[in-house]
Amino acid sequence: MPLFAMTSALLSVALAGGDFKVSSPIEGGGLTVRQEFDGFGCSGENVSPPIRWSGVPEGAKSLALLVHDPDAPTGGAGWWHWSVVDIPVSADGLPEGATADAGLPAGARLGPTDFGRPGWGGPCPPEGHGRHRYVFTLYALGVDHLEFPEGATTSLIGFLVNANAIATARFEVPYQR
Repeated sequence: MPLFAMTSALLSVALAGGDFKVSSPIEGGGLTVRQEFDGFGCSGENVSPPIRWSGVPEGAKSLALLVHDPDAPTGGAGWWHWSVVDIPVSADGLPEGATADAGLPAGARLGPTDFGRPGWGGPCPPEGHGRHRYVFTLYALGVDHLEFPEGATTSLIGFLVNANAIATARFEVPYQR
């Protein structure tokens, strides 16, 4: 299928999650300095939180996880903090500190962040900017592998993820400096 080819059937897919759930221990209190980015004026540990999921819908061939801050002062684009694609449906989560070298299920790939590199890029909102929301969205995809060009942005990856999504599950946590 060409990169931007989508059928009207894909556009009309209902993304009701049903029993499809995603969660993390951070839901109770939000992100902490352990997850905060180390750079751009922040001095956190930049460790990704543990993520768990269940109820992957029938027909899913892979999963993708995207983390976005819609409150970032970017002129409306928000900020992409994590993208993991091609997660096998047999996986039930990602451990704390998942990286390309450890913790990712076999076959899973890290996409870029808006920090300009792949992997977890923790929160780093401007000091005094107030509370930001970090939206963790897990997608069940109808394809086993996403095709995108070398150097693709997370926005392009997100477009392709959404074009192939058959269900979504999400949670949101706060952070501020």
